[in-house]
Amino acid sequence: MNEVAIGTVILFSSLFILMLIRIPIAFSLLLSALTTAAYLGIPFFNLFQKMSVSLLSFTFIAVPFFIMMAQVMTDGGITNKLMSFCNIVVGRIPGGTAIVNILVSMLFGGISGSSAADVSSIGAMLIPAMVEEGYDADYSVAVTVTSSVEGVIIPPSQNMLFYALASASGISISTLLTCGYIPGLMLTLGLAIPALLIAIKKKYPLGKKYSMRENFRIMVEALFGLGAIVVVIIGTTTGICSATEAAGIAAVYALAVTVFVYKNMSFKKYVEGLKQCIPTMTMAMAIIAASGAFGYVMSYLKVPQNVATWLLSLTSNPTVLTLLLLLMMLILGCFMDMGILILLTTPILFPIATGALGFSPYHFGVVLVLAYGIGLCTPPVGTSLFIGCSIAKVPVEKVVKGFLPFYISMIICLLLLTFIPELSLGLPRILGLL
Repeated sequence: MNEVAIGTVILFSSLFILMLIRIPIAFSLLLSALTTAAYLGIPFFNLFQKMSVSLLSFTFIAVPFFIMMAQVMTDGGITNKLMSFCNIVVGRIPGGTAIVNILVSMLFGGISGSSAADVSSIGAMLIPAMVEEGYDADYSVAVTVTSSVEGVIIPPSQNMLFYALASASGISISTLLTCGYIPGLMLTLGLAIPALLIAIKKKYPLGKKYSMRENFRIMVEALFGLGAIVVVIIGTTTGICSATEAAGIAAVYALAVTVFVYKNMSFKKYVEGLKQCIPTMTMAMAIIAASGAFGYVMSYLKVPQNVATWLLSLTSNPTVLTLLLLLMMLILGCFMDMGILILLTTPILFPIATGALGFSPYHFGVVLVLAYGIGLCTPPVGTSLFIGCSIAKVPVEKVVKGFLPFYISMIICLLLLTFIPELSLGLPRILGLL
């Protein structure tokens, strides 16, 4: 074996071993990069410089702002108001609470941008409520967990930001976020169809009914909360401000709404919320910095080029190669956390998709994020799946069967988005962003 082959083996085998013995992922990435650099004779200064450069990105500043906005809105009770609002819209149809669950996940995803946050907040309230109303536990968990994936592609999406950083292609964050709206709506509809059909078949109950006066009050309160989403949408799609600036404005808006409109955010509560954000922010910063060093070593070893050469040697058929990439991403998503996968594999897969397969960088971003998002719902490592099962207090093996119709629907949505680029690129083109 030559030096490059040995270096590649050292890089990935050391990463795997470190992760296997449960070393935090940021340290695993950095230690495997340093070990390989020592073998190859790469100066450590180069790696540390790359780590600092990774954190200097203006794009990255949007991440803590979006995390803060989500925390403030959650602490301010926006989740309850969104659920009541969605109940007015779709609650009075068969399986109404399940459809409410899916719709509120779409709206809350537009605030949190996180699948795990979606399941933790919405699931904690709706899963027990659905079981109490007579819904089966596997159905309740499946609806909650799979609908949480809407949040990974509907702006503001932290994972979209990670993709933009990892691709290092200079793509517009505002345009990339805009590409997520139609796919997010499509996924919402795709999940609502099996949820409705199963609800009709099993004769699940209707959702809660409100009086006209209550309807009006709920709608007004919810609209104030949804204003944070409007700030992000208008800011990023019209070019008034960048995604990072929109994130900052939305975070301030969220604080103003919870303090002056809902009047349930005290200074002490706000400080406690910020404290809860710190671990998430620091973890994101550490992982991005470490992945910068890891990516530098991968580039030095020409791993992306070697993987591209290997894949192209398997087949020259673009459709088959695309399906192979999708299969690879779905399998990887079953075994690793989504954010890590995006940072690790985007530098490898991006040149293949945009070069050999002719994907637009924006189109591929949506496909990659959704493919890895599906992994959040699948064993053995699916984060959202385990959170949902923990809330319902049922083992994973007892609920997986109930996920099958939703898995199928998500795969169909992924294939449609992959082979019909306009589903992702159509809206940005209409708005003149592409």
